[in-house]
Amino acid sequence: MASALRYSAKMRMVARVPAARALSTTARLGAAEKPFFPNEPAGPTLATAIPGPKNKAAAAELDEVFDVRSMNMLTDYNKSVGNYIADLDGNMLLDVYAQIASIPVGYNNPHLKEVTKSPEMVNALINRPALGNFPSADWAHILKTGALKAAPKGLNQVFTAMAGSDANETAYKAAFMYYRQLQRGGPEVEFTEEELQSTMNNQGPGSPQLSILSFKHAFHGRLFGSLSTTRSKPIHKLDIPAFDWPQATFPMLKYPLEDHVQENAQEEQRCLQEVERLIKEYHNPVAAVMVEPIQSEGGDNHASPAFFRGLREITKRNKVLFIVDEVQTGVGATGKFWAHDHWNLESPPDMVTFSKKAQTAGYYFGNPALRPNKPYRQFNTWMGDPARALIYRGIIDEVERLGLVENTRITGEYLYSGLERLAQKYPEHFQNLRGKGQGTFIAWDTPKRDEFLVKAKSVGVNIGGSGAQAVRLRPMLVFQKHHADILLESLEKIIKLL
Repeated sequence: MASALRYSAKMRMVARVPAARALSTTARLGAAEKPFFPNEPAGPTLATAIPGPKNKAAAAELDEVFDVRSMNMLTDYNKSVGNYIADLDGNMLLDVYAQIASIPVGYNNPHLKEVTKSPEMVNALINRPALGNFPSADWAHILKTGALKAAPKGLNQVFTAMAGSDANETAYKAAFMYYRQLQRGGPEVEFTEEELQSTMNNQGPGSPQLSILSFKHAFHGRLFGSLSTTRSKPIHKLDIPAFDWPQATFPMLKYPLEDHVQENAQEEQRCLQEVERLIKEYHNPVAAVMVEPIQSEGGDNHASPAFFRGLREITKRNKVLFIVDEVQTGVGATGKFWAHDHWNLESPPDMVTFSKKAQTAGYYFGNPALRPNKPYRQFNTWMGDPARALIYRGIIDEVERLGLVENTRITGEYLYSGLERLAQKYPEHFQNLRGKGQGTFIAWDTPKRDEFLVKAKSVGVNIGGSGAQAVRLRPMLVFQKHHADILLESLEKIIKLL
């Protein structure tokens, strides 16, 4: 009660001094909860409006040499710590957007700082190997003790890449090569002269008209191949030539789920039937189905484990590869290390792509036949980055040491319960609340979404959106219950400002 009175008094003081506000929300640590970052602030603090004068001046300077039109805020990373992001004007915000879901273990994590000082890191940075030709002697050790230590069940090999789009495109290439290899009769069958000559003219049979099936509202990246599977927003795709590839409907579920069980099951069955029809009938044969466990950029759209089990069954029956894009959902965000672990599949996906919270990128696979039958078919100079692979190993160590997947599951349940209470109190602002049982991977729709995101900064929270009207939460794995309390209080303040 005393802390609430102190907070109330401070907010009355803030209201009297609009030009230089100071906001502080007292963190309420449960008896059993110890902070992962003891040096974090107790809550957000606001010294100026956002953006403040220093941020505006720095943005103007940057605009002279770099496109800043998509900029959220200029950041002082030296002062950012744990779950808090600092700007140049002394503002400290609770960050539940986390660099578009890509910061796993907090800003300026001490363990990752130590990783950067290791001889392995120095070697990787100053002698950056061209991994396909000149891998370092310890590359196998780095992979086995890092990326492969966290590999999805049933997948024991990895192809490393630079970013999520890169990971997805190399997975597509692997799928196409595998598909054609099956058609030829096996990896030992040599290419024909016609194939070798026609591919140089971008024609068949060397350059076949195959396809990757993706889903409406999907997002798989912004490079040429990945853009042809991205269906979230026109602005990503305009003016860019695209492949003639099919898109199926992703289930649009009704909420609350428990009130629409039969309708949602029928919707998912309809979508599964559409997927199978496209695989069988589309004029460019489908080599693989690509799907996100939760459609993130497209509006945080969910489907049930039964839907994804249905996809796995359809792809196996039709001899089509099943690729799961875990770029945004992977590495603990949903209360399991990999979101597809929620599905209880009888057989694993053929490939799982990753990036963001892994701080590196690539795809996992298990079938040896997904390795191309010749060298240089899946190749580029860097083929990933050993320095980033070392950071990923450090992240995995932190996740294990601190029990962060379980922390995310527990914190997510706590946060979701609080959001349910807000949804009951403000139903017009918290519509279609979703993500129950999915860790902190939570979202809801709101009619004033863009204004909501702007107002969030005015109460000390950095938050993001997705799709046309969704507010999405993407906190770090070190987000705890006392952060959830601060967030819930802040969300109610935002509602009152709208």
